[in-house]
Formats: sequence, C-alpha cells, structure tokens
Amino acid sequence: MDYDKMCKSILESDSKIRFVGVVSTSGILVNDMNREGLEQYLSTEELKMSIHYSKMEWEKSKNLSHKIGNEAASVVEYDKVTLISIPLNNHDLFVASMEPKEDYFKMILKMKSIIQNLTLD
Repeated sequence: MDYDKMCKSILESDSKIRFVGVVSTSGILVNDMNREGLEQYLSTEELKMSIHYSKMEWEKSKNLSHKIGNEAASVVEYDKVTLISIPLNNHDLFVASMEPKEDYFKMILKMKSIIQNLTLD
C-alpha cells in the first residue's frame, strides 16, 4: 500500500484531522503528515513517545485477540486532541490525531473507508 497516498488522502478528507502517520512493528514512524497552520502540541521527541504508547497498546490488544478478536480501532481522548489508532495489517499501525469533541466514530469510519478503497486499487 502507498502509505504516502493514504496519509495524504485521509488528512485531506477532513479539516478536523490534525496529524496522520503509519508506525511499523519496530515502532518507527514510516510516514507522517501534519495539517499546516496548526499549533503542534508535541515536540518531535514527545510525538515519538506518544507513538510508542500507541504501539504498546496495540501489542497488548494482540495478546487478547485469541479471546476477543482483533482490534479494529482505538481512541484516546485528551483535552486538546483525540488520538485514533487503526491496525493496517499485522505489521503496521495507522495513527491520527483530530480536534477534540468531534465525532470520532464517524471519523474512524471515514478513515477505514479511505484505507479500504486504496487497498483495492
């Protein structure tokens, strides 16, 4: 999958999306994009830490998948942003941040639709 195209498509799909990226199983941010003109709340090091935590949560959910199924998405709400994680496959994790107090369920559906459509290309 072309992660650059996917990230760009998702970022451009809604003005409420602040950041998008893809994290590999080794925890490396292999692709990322920020919405221009917005205040960035996290430094580069803090962003890496946030991504590390998202990856850890994904790994923990994999440990329970034999009982409850595979993770479809996860959401963490903060005062200033909402973080979304969506597994792309067994190796990569899509991560995004969006404005707070928005309908993250609709946003996840939109993101998944874009991912699925690009997978079919």
